[in-house]
Amino acid sequence: MELEEIDLKGFMRRWVSGVAILTSGSRDVRHGMTVNSLSSISVLPPLVMVSLNNSTRSKHLVDASGYFAINLLSEGQQELSDRFAGRAGESEDRFHGLEVFFGAYEIPLLAAAAAWLECKVVHTYAMPETTLYVGEVLSATKVENQPPLVYFNRGYHRIG
Repeated sequence: MELEEIDLKGFMRRWVSGVAILTSGSRDVRHGMTVNSLSSISVLPPLVMVSLNNSTRSKHLVDASGYFAINLLSEGQQELSDRFAGRAGESEDRFHGLEVFFGAYEIPLLAAAAAWLECKVVHTYAMPETTLYVGEVLSATKVENQPPLVYFNRGYHRIG
């Protein structure tokens, strides 16, 4: 099959995923972006992977700091997902008006998230348009059991 015939985006629209916001930076400089290219790859040691476009501010902050956080969203947080997906514009402060706290590794975390991971980058795999990061999970925090925000075929959905 030739590359032109491959419809990877069409295929991936059929893949149901949860929604998370990757955050990175410090108390002075921070940024975040909505991601669904997230996966657990090992429990022992605890490792996750995420892929970021090479042109994003979040990618540059992850490179500079060597750390990132994953903020897992719950049902009803579409606005938060859209905000960090850049739908309000790239010049907007995505954190404006949100409660943010800093975990043990000084990574910005969104208080409204359902759960958080703080990760240290242990491997990077550069590709032409993206970089895949493998992060060692340094801390994991979970709040009450809430239904996840689910993304499928370019839209948000409920489970059940």
